[in-house]
Amino acid sequence: ATKQARASRRSLLHVPYGHGDGEKLDIYFPDGVSEALPFFIFFHGGYWQSGSKDTSAFMVDPLTTQGVAVVIVAYDIAPKGTLDLMVDQVTRSVAFLQKQYPSNKGIYLCGHSAGAQLAVMMLLANWTKHGVTPNLKGLFLVSGIYDLEPITHTSQNDTLLLTQEDAQRNSPQLRLQAALKPPVAPTPPMLVIVGQYDSPEFQRQSREFFQVLCRGGWEATFEELPDVDHFEIIENLTQKGYALTQV
Repeated sequence: ATKQARASRRSLLHVPYGHGDGEKLDIYFPDGVSEALPFFIFFHGGYWQSGSKDTSAFMVDPLTTQGVAVVIVAYDIAPKGTLDLMVDQVTRSVAFLQKQYPSNKGIYLCGHSAGAQLAVMMLLANWTKHGVTPNLKGLFLVSGIYDLEPITHTSQNDTLLLTQEDAQRNSPQLRLQAALKPPVAPTPPMLVIVGQYDSPEFQRQSREFFQVLCRGGWEATFEELPDVDHFEIIENLTQKGYALTQV
């Protein structure tokens, strides 16, 4: 689907948003020339140590057909990149896009699995430092990981090398729970999504994170999608009629 999107859609590929070799993004445009477009930014999953933008543009056709520009972001996965670096990179990618397309009709972030953690960390970003406030209109958090502490006890950490402090600093659930007061400025609505056949830990984390958002006064909705597992839930975005594509 990514190869098809690159062959059939007007695109800008491997656009640098920073100076690092891995700091690139791809932009796929709908038909018609306009800078006043809604932008859908996707952060791939893979436990922060696998996955690539070069195989993650599978939702391009259904979304560009509806007039949405799609942006696929690369970041330095482990062991090359630390989690702190990855969060900084995706923050800079969002700031870059806002600066390039200041008249956009809204920036919508979507992250799958580890990518959902990166997406929601944008709510904690210091945009003043980046000289721009992105026009965030919504977050799609698909089968995400929001509390990283359990990761430190698994083999996934053999490559990530997260300390307890790293895990706490990069856990949106812990960071937002610590605030536990309604945000001062208006914040984009969030859709927390999990699959019926996601594993129990993904189910637990999604439900608990949603509860934290509700207690903190954030605008959030929870949805469990039937008949999909951890991979089908995002791969089905290739289909125009799929429930999540419609949302």
